[in-house]
Amino acid sequence: MAIGEFSFLLSNERAIGMKIAGLFEEFWPPAANPRGSIREFVAESGSADEARICRYLRSGDFVFAAMGMAEDVFGSGESIMGGSSVLTDGEWVWRSDLQFYVSKYHVELPHEFVDRIRSLQYSVPVVSVEDMSMLTDQIVEIRS
Repeated sequence: MAIGEFSFLLSNERAIGMKIAGLFEEFWPPAANPRGSIREFVAESGSADEARICRYLRSGDFVFAAMGMAEDVFGSGESIMGGSSVLTDGEWVWRSDLQFYVSKYHVELPHEFVDRIRSLQYSVPVVSVEDMSMLTDQIVEIRS
């Protein structure tokens, strides 16, 4: 199993894997096996399709919504409303503030995730209620 990927076996023996985009130590607990600091993934500039990738990140389905503001970990003084909320496309999950870091600091995402976004033509697929329930359980488990 890859770092940041979790798998639960359902009662009907169907497994759902969860991959975390933006798996940085500033945002996720040690149980999630963060990839390191977000500072290690800052790029000089963004990809040509960065705006469309950010739109995809904003369009995910909410696994759960968190009230409050998340402060920019780079110290800009900016706050991101609901930044610790978690979104999904059914396969990957990410914090709501990830799009802020991608657009402002050109934070690099896992290549597998970017390839998925592009293959889906920047359109988040519909996530089933069953899959959403399982993803929620997985998030709760690693955050507790």
